[in-house]
Amino acid sequence: MLERFKWVIFIGVILAIGAGIITLISYRPNPVGITIIPPPPTGTPLPTETPTPLQIYVTGAVLHPNTIQVLPRGSRVQDAVQAAGGFSPDADAAQVNPVKLLRDGDQVHVPRIGESITLPTESAKANPDSPVYINTADLEELMRLPGVGEAIAGEIIAYREAHGPFKSLEDLDAVPGIGPARLAQWEGLISFDQ
Repeated sequence: MLERFKWVIFIGVILAIGAGIITLISYRPNPVGITIIPPPPTGTPLPTETPTPLQIYVTGAVLHPNTIQVLPRGSRVQDAVQAAGGFSPDADAAQVNPVKLLRDGDQVHVPRIGESITLPTESAKANPDSPVYINTADLEELMRLPGVGEAIAGEIIAYREAHGPFKSLEDLDAVPGIGPARLAQWEGLISFDQ
């Protein structure tokens, strides 16, 4: 009897395993759908204008005189002198303003000891035909513009220092005391180079 009972249990276990295998083989779960939601598009910043380099003509008492130096925007006279090899031993460095901001096409002349020169800023101010560099001009240079006195020139400088350089004539309309009529007078008299 015990023998028969073992066989019944054995056959029951075999049947249970077989039923489990058949169930596993025949069971097919519903496929799971995966939805990929892409992130929202981000705004691509507009390309900024790449400033062109300055070409500066360096003459006088430098190690490599009469050369054109290519410098990045925002360079100063000292950068042009260094690019030309630095001061030569006979240079009168006291006559050179090393921190003067350069503009494209400027000439930097380093005088020799005993040589006198007219500073470029003085000659630019004396030349009424040269444009007013609105982003670097001082009070006196700004007053060369029609209708600009000390008060308006001061407003231009204060606005420029608070908001950065002007990019176009229309930007100047935001300066207190300047309107469309004045901007029309300044057409062609202003340069926006740094």
